[in-house]
Parts: sequence; structure tokens; C-alpha cells
Amino acid sequence: MSDTDGLRYTKIPLNNGRDEIPALGFGTLIPDPIATEEAVRLSLEVGFRQFDCAERYRNEEQVGEAMRAVFSKGKVKRKDVFVGTKLWNNNHRPERVKPAFEASLKRLQLDYVDLYSIHTPFAFKPGDEQDPRDKNGDVIYDDATTLTNTWKALESLVDEGRCKAIGLSNVNLGQLKEVFDIARVKPAVVQVESHPYLPQWELLDYCKGNGIVIQAFASLGHGIEPKLTDDPVITVIAKRVNKTHAQVLLAWAIQRGTAPLTTATSIRHLEENFDVSALPDDAIEEITQGISTRVRLNTVVDTGIPGFIPKGR
Repeated sequence: MSDTDGLRYTKIPLNNGRDEIPALGFGTLIPDPIATEEAVRLSLEVGFRQFDCAERYRNEEQVGEAMRAVFSKGKVKRKDVFVGTKLWNNNHRPERVKPAFEASLKRLQLDYVDLYSIHTPFAFKPGDEQDPRDKNGDVIYDDATTLTNTWKALESLVDEGRCKAIGLSNVNLGQLKEVFDIARVKPAVVQVESHPYLPQWELLDYCKGNGIVIQAFASLGHGIEPKLTDDPVITVIAKRVNKTHAQVLLAWAIQRGTAPLTTATSIRHLEENFDVSALPDDAIEEITQGISTRVRLNTVVDTGIPGFIPKGR
């Protein structure tokens, strides 16, 4: 693979003043546990150094096994890999945050994580059931828990030194501002769906103004209609710059200052997704100004129910 400009090695400083997040990240939402372990191992070997995990994905153990295997060989060191995981909705009560965090660390076989985020701003009924439902099949929410109280519990994890930074996921600008205004430890990363069909410009401007990194999931459209990778603007640019559609989308995301996440299980797609290089300014402008389609692919922001996780998981 060629690397003419180093775009794929871009790192973005965090607002804690000490750490950086590799812009190009690997998302671990893979339904099959065997495929998860293999994909994480391969992605580390290909060159990915930023990993997004979550207790809700129910595969932290497999992610941890893959990382342990690669780290034990000595070619990749733990200190060079940025690992984030996320607190799920049934653990929003402040007294449940630390036990949930420690359980994630144990499953991942890590002494610390670089980032711990609140997976959604919705609190579900506390307990062991990740998807609590009433007799009508409706989610049981926990109205007694606020997002800001959960955030304060995350701040304590930073104080203890086992979590370098904390963040939010699937929030809107109003929710981010609510937390930012009361935070003693400011949000370092906000993970939201973002791509040319959902560019999130207002949120991005606010984040840049406050030193917050936007971690962009579904950066390739997650294969959902309308397919981003089939967009005619992307198609024309990909042909012109001799890159794949995925490489064009990932480059655009990095060059606009976000940290895109991508997921793949085959070595071919992993190598393709890592082999990004900078687009010319006119291509960036064409994507930014020339794509007018506006679509949100994941409805998790409306209900707290994960849109990309298969039912039954």
C-alpha cells in the first residue's frame, strides 16, 4: 500500500492537554464473536490504532482476546493503541457506572481505556437486562437518572486514572451543551452518525470551538439505502483520483477534522479502508457542496434503542 501523505496516520489532540486520538478508527460492532476476534487482530496488523468498543456490542471479551494476542507478540504496544468503550443505558445510575466500567476493563483485559463514553443520553431501567421491556414490549426508561448525574460519575473514573478521557455518544447539540456547561472534566469526544448525507456542520463547529473531537460512525453509510458509496458525486471523484468510494469518504471525513470509524471483516476491505490519502481541495468542496441528500441511518438518537445491532443481541 502506498502512503504519499500520511493522512491515515493523522492524530487529533484531545482537550485534556495530554493525549491524541488517531483519526482513522476501527468499529467493533460485529455480530459474530469469532469474526470479531479475527477482524480486530487483522485490523491491528494492517495498521489501525484506534478502536471503538461497547458493552452493548457484547463482544468486548473477543476484542480483548485479539488485542492480548497481538500485544503479546511485541509488534504492537498497548501504549500505541487508542481504545474506547461505552457505558450502556441500563447502567446510567451513578452507583452503577464504576462497576460497569470495571466489567468492561476485565472483558477487554486492559488496565485502562483511553476513552469511556456514555453510549446514548437515554437511561433505561437499571439492572442486568440491557433491553428492559414492559408487558407491551415498550422500553422501560429510568426517569430518575439525568445525563448530567451520569456524567459526574464518569468524571470520577478520570480522577482515578484508569480512564484518560470521557465522552458522549448519540447526543444532539443541546444535550452536549448541557453536559459541557456543568462538566468539571469536559467531554473530549462526541461520537455521532456523520457522513456526507448527515454532515452535522453545526455540531462540528461547536466541537471544534471547544476542542471536542467528533468521532463519526456510519462514515461509509453502513450499506443502507440510499447507499453513500453509490452516490454519483463520490463515484466521479473516486474515478478521478483513482481511489475506491470508501477511501474517498474516509479521506473527506478526516480532512474535515473528524475521526471516522469503519468496520470490516475481510483483509481486503481492512487494507482498503486503511489505505486512505488526501483528496485535492476541489474534491472536498464537491462533496461538501455538491451532495444535498440528507438522511439519518440510525434512529438511536430518538429512542436510545441501537439501530445497527441485530434484534436478539
